[in-house]
Amino acid sequence: MDDKDRLGDKLRDKEKAQEDEYFARRDRELLEKLRQERRQQSNAATAPMTCPRCGTQLVERVQHDVTLDECPSCGGVWFDKGELAHLAERQDEGWMGRWLREWLPRR
Repeated sequence: MDDKDRLGDKLRDKEKAQEDEYFARRDRELLEKLRQERRQQSNAATAPMTCPRCGTQLVERVQHDVTLDECPSCGGVWFDKGELAHLAERQDEGWMGRWLREWLPRR
């Protein structure tokens, strides 16, 4: 009976080792796939943006501390999230306040 138990234990250990190896290989493959997807997303984020209207590459322009994306071809201006709200907050400010804000150093 002793030999049979030892043989059964060895067989279970071998099956367990093969199972662990399978899942480790699968995890490595999944991690590599996630890394590739993340690289593609980061490359897409750093790629130059194009105008949704005409497809021309957008040019960044800073206007009152807000970076706008402007199309040199069709003249469209595109805002990122929060940029229009930032400009709207400053709408009540007069030209003198805007001028001083641009020329005085920030604290």
